[in-house]
Amino acid sequence: MNEVKKITIAIPARNEGKFIGQCLDSLLSQTYPKELTEIIIVDGASTDDTKKVALHYAAQYPFIKVFDNPKKYTPYSMNIGVQNATGEAVTIGGAHSTYEKDYLEKCVRYLNEYPDATNVGGGIRTTPSRDTLTAKGIVAALSSFFGAGNSLFRTGITEPTWADTVFGGCFRKELFDEIGYFNEHLTRSQDMEFNIRLKKAGKKILLVPDIVSVYHPKATFWSFFVHNLKDGIWAILPMKYGARMFKLRHLLPFFFVSGLFGSLVLSLFIPFFLYFFYLGLGFWILAAAHFSLKLSLREKNIALFPFVFIAFAVRHFGYGIGSIVGFIRLATG
Repeated sequence: MNEVKKITIAIPARNEGKFIGQCLDSLLSQTYPKELTEIIIVDGASTDDTKKVALHYAAQYPFIKVFDNPKKYTPYSMNIGVQNATGEAVTIGGAHSTYEKDYLEKCVRYLNEYPDATNVGGGIRTTPSRDTLTAKGIVAALSSFFGAGNSLFRTGITEPTWADTVFGGCFRKELFDEIGYFNEHLTRSQDMEFNIRLKKAGKKILLVPDIVSVYHPKATFWSFFVHNLKDGIWAILPMKYGARMFKLRHLLPFFFVSGLFGSLVLSLFIPFFLYFFYLGLGFWILAAAHFSLKLSLREKNIALFPFVFIAFAVRHFGYGIGSIVGFIRLATG
């Protein structure tokens, strides 16, 4: 593999005016040399001041470039960023994220230290975007096994590990010439689908514990529900394009929610099925209460308990309902 020197970070952004500034500030404070760094912001027809903020930074720093994506959707922005990148490596950034000072330096170092790796990335440290119990409850839920499953980039590892996916991802630029770009049919889960193609092509993904991004999730239960609903839909819909992207952890909310709904409907005709409904719901309530209490005690804030509990409910039911919608849309074309 060619040695990586210059790195491009491509940032799709649509209506991220509240976050894009702090994202760029974290990238400007990177330890990696500025002359070997390129930042590309692709604005997806924002209706707020996202592009204005981006152009303000670009006017001050020549290595920051701004491109337009009139089609709005994320995969188009990702591909515009990759196609215009001049670095030997391209990492897909998030306008909703901030980065540790050595983030880019470590991406380059591990790509060069592990020549078999074509995608290198790390985990995320999830932090609340608001100082509210709701936002903190959502963060706690996303940082736990009960909320994230066995997703290694969320639950953490102790040493570099070959993995199926990473958060963000820093790719060797030549990889896109070999296996193509991000699938523009997918308004979500583009990185997951790309990593599946990467693995099928015999390439490797390296998850490194000391490459850290800071992610700020949704801060209200409604926006968190909508986010998980869409995630559930797009865990299933990519099968329309020949990509089986889900793992067991992605299907558990579907089995749980459809099982509850199915047993409730069947109980209208066969009352015995009502016991299955109570059994499933009761087991979930006990598990959610256990993990909510555990997380609240860990944070030394028992007032957090009901907010974590609700966040678990929003996470699991939102994702499960989304998966049901995804299967219906898949079946009906």
